[in-house]
Amino acid sequence: MLALKLENISKWFGQKCVLRNVHLEVKEGEFLTLLGASGCGKSTTLKIIAGFLIPEEGAISIKGKDMTTVSANRRRTAMVFQNYALFPHLTAFENVAFGLRLRRENRVEIDRKVSEALELVRLPEVSDHYPSQLSGGQQQRVAVARALVMKPEVLLLDEPLSNLDAKLREQMRLELRDIQQSASATTVFVTHDIHEAFSMSDRIAVMNEGTIEQTGTPQEIYASPRSPFVAEFVGHSNRYQGIAHKRDDEFKVETHEGMSILLPGKFEGEDGGEIKVMIRPERVEIGHDRTASPNSFEGVLERVVFLGSQFELVVKLKGGAEVMVHEANRPGMTFQSGDNVWVSWSREDTIPIG
Repeated sequence: MLALKLENISKWFGQKCVLRNVHLEVKEGEFLTLLGASGCGKSTTLKIIAGFLIPEEGAISIKGKDMTTVSANRRRTAMVFQNYALFPHLTAFENVAFGLRLRRENRVEIDRKVSEALELVRLPEVSDHYPSQLSGGQQQRVAVARALVMKPEVLLLDEPLSNLDAKLREQMRLELRDIQQSASATTVFVTHDIHEAFSMSDRIAVMNEGTIEQTGTPQEIYASPRSPFVAEFVGHSNRYQGIAHKRDDEFKVETHEGMSILLPGKFEGEDGGEIKVMIRPERVEIGHDRTASPNSFEGVLERVVFLGSQFELVVKLKGGAEVMVHEANRPGMTFQSGDNVWVSWSREDTIPIG
């Protein structure tokens, strides 16, 4: 069953269109991430789902009910903000209980639900602490408990990890995902961080300039991007452009830099058509000798960058094209700038991107 559906949502701020024909479906219990750069429209989309903003065009339904013009306080949604928005004069317990008290639930039920919510986020011991006495990660989990205690039909998370330091962010990714799964909460999460999106999401919607460019699992988004923007945004890539040529039921792309790249066997394109292709750096092999791969090219190693767990190598080919290679850091890595090398990759690792 669909928990949330957005159909052709458009939104303007004055003369500026910030969302254009946005269509999105979120299944019950799913963790879906809106991923994109600052200003792409992801937070605006979240506010429209919450009811804080009303779209000029389109429709929103939650659990099959039209919510397009329903006010925020009448929607079964709950939002965790970037700064958590905890009340500084209330304890963790009272912060979590706040919404229940507004609903005038009885004291026994409030005590039970708040205790369960704090237990869910693994913070029962801080119930009498004030926000100033809590770490950033604890404040975040209290904010999540305050949202979950209301039993929302959709949980909305607006970059809740952005105020944490790098190490705590990594820890909280896993904890937040565990909490979401334990609560079976349908969740829409906003972030500009690719690692957050990949490690936490069931599906990702990549946004760009007010539109959704592609929706899919993290693996689909990374391995099969449908546009040059998605290909570049979700990771490093070698990108080339040229003309597709068919020879004996096989397609090759003759790039503008003079490379002849064999395309995957499943490729169905037009002979003589313009095409863009992408190869991920970790799929490229590098060596001092030519391999049997049909996509094999000779060049000079121009740059070696140490990145801890791996090296980033840049090879300049004889025709002028550059190939980036990500090579695992392992004993025996002997490549140095100035080396004559060969780079190669499987035809199936050449990805057409439009």
